Amino acid sequence: MPRLVLDTNVVAAGLLWPGASAQLIKAAIESRVTLAISATLFAELTKILQRAKFATAISKQGVSIETLLDRYFTLCDLVVPAGINPTVHADPDDDHVLACALAAQADLIVSGDRHLLNLARFHGITIVNPATAIKIVSG
Repeated sequence: MPRLVLDTNVVAAGLLWPGASAQLIKAAIESRVTLAISATLFAELTKILQRAKFATAISKQGVSIETLLDRYFTLCDLVVPAGINPTVHADPDDDHVLACALAAQADLIVSGDRHLLNLARFHGITIVNPATAIKIVSG
């Protein structure tokens, strides 16, 4: 079963709107993929979902931010990030995604972030956008 690390932008999109990101979360619910997350990425997701621009989308879900977070967290394996050298100099926070994926021995990193997508691979882990990830895991 493919093991994925979803960047927080992908998780937020998947929890709030239909599309490829939501399909990846559905694949985890259906046990077609496994997801990994670190405490740092979970904290970042928590912070992102509290932004005012997501309030309407969250209210349409009919659940609290805490419930959304709990539901997602139960789908994930919690990993302690690997120690890595600074890699994404333009956006150092992206290194947290890479460190989580390396520790999780992920098959894919899924992101909409151009800094990560431009890397294409990290220590043998392919970095793709959500649409490509769905094609790979549905393949």
